[in-house]
Amino acid sequence: MGHDTTILLIEIGALLFGLGMLGRIGRRFGLSPIPLYLLAGLAFGHGGVVPLSASEEFIGIGAQIGVVLLLVMLGLEYSADELVDNLRAAAPAGLIDMLLNALPGAAFALLLGWGWEAALVLAGITWVSSSGVIAKVLGDLGRVGNRETPVILSVLVIEDLAMAFYLPIATAVLAGAGLIPGLSTLGVAVVTVVAVLVVAIRYGGEISRFISVKDPEALLLSVLGLTLFIAGVAGELKVSEAVGAFLVGIALSGPVAHHATEMLSPLRDLFAAVFFVFFGLSTDPADMPAVLAPAAALAVLTMLTKVVTGYLAAKRAGIALPGRVRAGLALMPRGEFSVVIAGLAVASGVEPRLAPLATAYVLITVVTGPMLARLPDYQWFKNLIRKWAAAQAARAKPIPAPE
Repeated sequence: MGHDTTILLIEIGALLFGLGMLGRIGRRFGLSPIPLYLLAGLAFGHGGVVPLSASEEFIGIGAQIGVVLLLVMLGLEYSADELVDNLRAAAPAGLIDMLLNALPGAAFALLLGWGWEAALVLAGITWVSSSGVIAKVLGDLGRVGNRETPVILSVLVIEDLAMAFYLPIATAVLAGAGLIPGLSTLGVAVVTVVAVLVVAIRYGGEISRFISVKDPEALLLSVLGLTLFIAGVAGELKVSEAVGAFLVGIALSGPVAHHATEMLSPLRDLFAAVFFVFFGLSTDPADMPAVLAPAAALAVLTMLTKVVTGYLAAKRAGIALPGRVRAGLALMPRGEFSVVIAGLAVASGVEPRLAPLATAYVLITVVTGPMLARLPDYQWFKNLIRKWAAAQAARAKPIPAPE
């Protein structure tokens, strides 16, 4: 075993052990471990206290697997028919989501004088919530079975599917490729998503029957292999690895989905932690102070617009007031897609200040979002919501006519 390999093992082992301790500390104080993982990444990344040089590439690959596993686990919770029904019901909420959250980002870039290409990029960064972070938060808080969770997931799925169309356009614009190449890439993305959805709806049962649940080892390897393969193909077709993984989860149903959920859960927890660390690793803390104030202002504005988005989406679905508030607060974190979009802008050299601004913005939302999502679990907040609901009911009560 070479020297480089032993250093890699030492770094990975120490990092995972440290994450285990951080997760334990977080849960002892009632915190989601996500912000702690991110701050650990900042401490060990470029410009951090102790840079992890040998294991950076390994952690990068692990982070990609982490996003894929988070999304396939989300997909396993729902059947293809439920997805289509949710998408139909949540389409207006998806439109409201885009208007409330993409427009502030675009306007912010234009106010800073960055030009329309940067405005297009920042619109995407502020629009899309982090499916990976939100999936982890919902699991940590035990809310996967809540009435508002399908509404949250519907908004996330619409955003992820929208990214399948947004990313090809943004890539073409930033590369200066012109309209025709951009439209052809978009066409491939549309056909891919529709084809996978049709296969999931029509042949999901056959796919599930083909995968045996009697042999746990074969089941684990089959589901994991299929998920990574489809996610990779989706990425090559300029769709999104996350969308591909989610659609695999949707296609699997019945006992296969149940057993796959049980077997993949520990793997998801491992690689999801690596994903959040990698996000912190890729950020140089020295670049942050200069953009912290504008990033914080943008974060506060668009976290509020996400609360409004979730509230309105849950209201349309007939969810009671506490569920509407939970839905709004859960949607606040931005994450993997925002980082991908910012990376496109950096590669094209559109605006040098965009990368640190996007990183600071995502870190603010992804650290404070999971913390704020816990608010509905506190008794004082429940009392506040109860008083608000009572005030709304009193206002809605008809005034008796004078005798």
